[in-house]
Amino acid sequence: MTTTAQPIAQPPLGPFMRSLPKSVLPYAQLIRLDRPVGTWLLYWPCTWGITMAAYATNASLLDTTWTLSLFGIGALIMRGAGCIVNDLWDRRLDQQVERTAMRPIASGQVTPKQAIVYLGGQLTLGLGVLLSLPLDCLLLGASSLAFVATYPLFKRFTYYPQLMLSFTYNWGAMLGFPAMGHWDVPTMAALYASGICWTMVYDTIYAHQDKRDDVKAGIKSTALAWRENSKPVMTGFTIAQVALLTGAGVLNSMGPAFFAGVAWATYRLARMIKTVDLDNPKDCWKWFVDNVKTGGVIFLAVFVDYLCKLFGLM
Repeated sequence: MTTTAQPIAQPPLGPFMRSLPKSVLPYAQLIRLDRPVGTWLLYWPCTWGITMAAYATNASLLDTTWTLSLFGIGALIMRGAGCIVNDLWDRRLDQQVERTAMRPIASGQVTPKQAIVYLGGQLTLGLGVLLSLPLDCLLLGASSLAFVATYPLFKRFTYYPQLMLSFTYNWGAMLGFPAMGHWDVPTMAALYASGICWTMVYDTIYAHQDKRDDVKAGIKSTALAWRENSKPVMTGFTIAQVALLTGAGVLNSMGPAFFAGVAWATYRLARMIKTVDLDNPKDCWKWFVDNVKTGGVIFLAVFVDYLCKLFGLM
């Protein structure tokens, strides 16, 4: 017999979510429109790749802005699709975890059949975005679906589902380059690997929120694998992240704003690892969300260098 967690009070809905019809609200919650942090964390690596490629090719501001906008729409759609896949796989597990027990599928507000139809619509929209990019992006972009589809399985069989999520969430760091008509494999690889290290850190902090319930439900994570060693391991991943990000900047011949941004991001990451209380779910959530600002710092640094080069200021 499955033990269902008692649902906790949900955070208040924002004005947009409150304005939605009651029949639509569960579908909006299914794709986490009320929790945009995941969309931002998926989007930021895309922006790094796009703007670094724009910097390298001296692309026009119009082309760069258009591609950034297209990837923003794509991040919103594909993050939503990933949430549906995750919740379909995890509907029984979610019922056993306090924080997730009221998700739409787990709580019965949306049936699995309805969710699958909704997923088909999301993937169709995602394909439309992908077809708006240069043709050589199609295969690279579509290949990320394998990670999206299999990620939820990893928490059942391995303590490292965060690694599969890291592969998924940073795919845009590579895709941004061919989207701007520029293939630079060494820079793409360094940027992608840097993002993987970043995600391993922030998603481990996220996983520490649920570690007590996860043990009962049989869900595995790096939080349970590393336990009291989480902070030293996350420090190692952050050192690797900064080194790889710096290497990507050197390979791409970035300017001073980029390296100043890397230094700022490094400070933010070090402060997070030092300060976060991994035994306090609310504090874990706070510092997990703080990574949205860190990703934005890196994008801002690349974008400033791009503008300076574009307008002849460097």
